[in-house]
Amino acid sequence: MNAKGYSTRDERRLLDTFGRGLLKEFPNPERSGCPGADVLKRIASRTMPLNEAEKWLDHLGSCSPCYGDFSEFRKIHELRQKRTLLAIAASILIAASIAGWVLLQRHNESLVAQTTVLDLRNRSLPRGTEPNPLEPPLVVSRAAVRWNIYLPVGSSEGSYEIRIVTDTGVLLLAASGDAKLVSGIASFPVDVNLQSASPGRYNLEIRKNAGEWNSFPLLLR
Repeated sequence: MNAKGYSTRDERRLLDTFGRGLLKEFPNPERSGCPGADVLKRIASRTMPLNEAEKWLDHLGSCSPCYGDFSEFRKIHELRQKRTLLAIAASILIAASIAGWVLLQRHNESLVAQTTVLDLRNRSLPRGTEPNPLEPPLVVSRAAVRWNIYLPVGSSEGSYEIRIVTDTGVLLLAASGDAKLVSGIASFPVDVNLQSASPGRYNLEIRKNAGEWNSFPLLLR
């Protein structure tokens, strides 16, 4: 048995003793033989070893004032325990909320990092599969899994196809999407997977409704 704690059986024994003292209502106006408040507090909070508390059992069993003090100290101790548990629970909840917020922020940042914009609004519309050699390439990270493509000015809504090919015409990726006009600009999102592709120069080819392909230089990093 722990010298500084009570078992359930020991606690029941103490409470039975105190209960008998309360029911008998032994007045002790002189407070003769009463222990100090510190003793009662230690018994009530179970910080006094049982072998020290036992010598006060007979007195507490026959002194209503001591039982009353003990009951009050016990209530105060239990209230403090509840407040401590609530404070711990609140701290855990706050910590969990902060951790969840951090994870959500990281997730959102990851999503932003995996989304890129291909802005073709100021690009010319070359005909055929040969890109304009005078235009700089569109630079895109291979980690981006979602492209938002802004089509050249004057493009209309509708279904579009894209493909990425090598200079020798080897197909790397094909996808499609529906372009919508927003503030006069036609744009559409498309999901891609280029993480296994080798970095380097490619051609981005776009066409509408099975029409003629328009080619733009593309650099994958």
